[in-house]
Amino acid sequence: MVQRLVLFDLDDTLVDRRKALAAAVTRFADRHRLTAAEREGVLGRLGERACLADFAALRELHGLAVPAGALWQQYAQHMAESVLCPAEVLEGLDALRVRGWRIAIATNGPGDVQRAKLDATGLAARVHAVCVSGELGFRKPDPRMFAAAVRSCGAHPGEGGWMVGDDPVKDIIGGRSAGLTTLWIGRAADWPATLPAPDRIAPTALRAIRLLLALTPEE
Repeated sequence: MVQRLVLFDLDDTLVDRRKALAAAVTRFADRHRLTAAEREGVLGRLGERACLADFAALRELHGLAVPAGALWQQYAQHMAESVLCPAEVLEGLDALRVRGWRIAIATNGPGDVQRAKLDATGLAARVHAVCVSGELGFRKPDPRMFAAAVRSCGAHPGEGGWMVGDDPVKDIIGGRSAGLTTLWIGRAADWPATLPAPDRIAPTALRAIRLLLALTPEE
């Protein structure tokens, strides 16, 4: 019997963070009259992750009059307005719930930005729980992150379930260390040869959802 519990990563799994970030940084650059080269510098700085300290540094670097906290809020707003989740993915999550799956999102990042994206895309209303590293004080691949997400769904760590994500270490190696079956979002040819292979691979979140649905046919 498949344990009907699944944790999803957010960025570049359920939503395209890279595309949203590029759009948000463009809006930020236009708002503050940055040059094309300066825009690319901001994009590079925020490419992996973003925090308030980045905007304090950007404020000083570019001589911006706006306080760092206000710049951060602008960034959060731009990200929420730029991010999208495909309708088919939202419908797939609804179908998982109908089949009795408990669903949580386990995401690294600051709470205000991540929750703004979840609300804007409609994802928040389609999952049972959300665990954000910025609110918990630890990040994937820390096993505590996965355990917290499992418990948030009313389940018990160690009793099975799935972790779906795009990051080989944070999502897949981390999920496996927490006792979860792993489903990597990517191409088999791109999996790092130095790491143990994931349990399953799917090219997109939608394909991953369809795989989970196939494992739990309607009763």
